[in-house]
Amino acid sequence: MTPAARASVANPGPHGFSEILYAFSSGSGNNGSAFAGLSADTPFYNTGLGIAMLVGRYWVLLPAIAIGGSLPAKKQPRSALEPCRRTDRCLSACWFP
Repeated sequence: MTPAARASVANPGPHGFSEILYAFSSGSGNNGSAFAGLSADTPFYNTGLGIAMLVGRYWVLLPAIAIGGSLPAKKQPRSALEPCRRTDRCLSACWFP
């Protein structure tokens, strides 16, 4: 830990660690809250929590865009109303014009 990070923690020990952990998990979830014992308005925490917020936001966004982009390449089943070609192996739902 850097001296700038330790200076902002009012309660050393496990509670101080939970204050820092909560601040970063809240920042990555785009909530932005922190425990009362953490002075998060310092350049170190402003930068760190801003980076955590960007990573937390795009961590979910990029896979969702990738899934959406892969859907058009997926083979779609033929509609029951679409006529079959004579070369297709059709079930009884197909009709020939």
